[in-house]
Amino acid sequence: MDIALTAVFKKVPEGYVGYVEELPGANTQGSTLEEARENLLEAVELVLEANRTLARQQAGQTDIIREPLRAARG
Repeated sequence: MDIALTAVFKKVPEGYVGYVEELPGANTQGSTLEEARENLLEAVELVLEANRTLARQQAGQTDIIREPLRAARG
């Protein structure tokens, strides 16, 4: 099983706005569709990093196990 995210782009007078359906907070804009795509990838990275930071702060010094999770199977 592969996990795939859905990028949604909408044409607006200023260019394009975009967001990821499955990742709240990952949204952006760009003058061109290509710029919006590039900006959306950066937004996803920033949201994931912010979520990691928040999760680590909330976990504190508790006894936890942290390990990589692969998104593709097969």
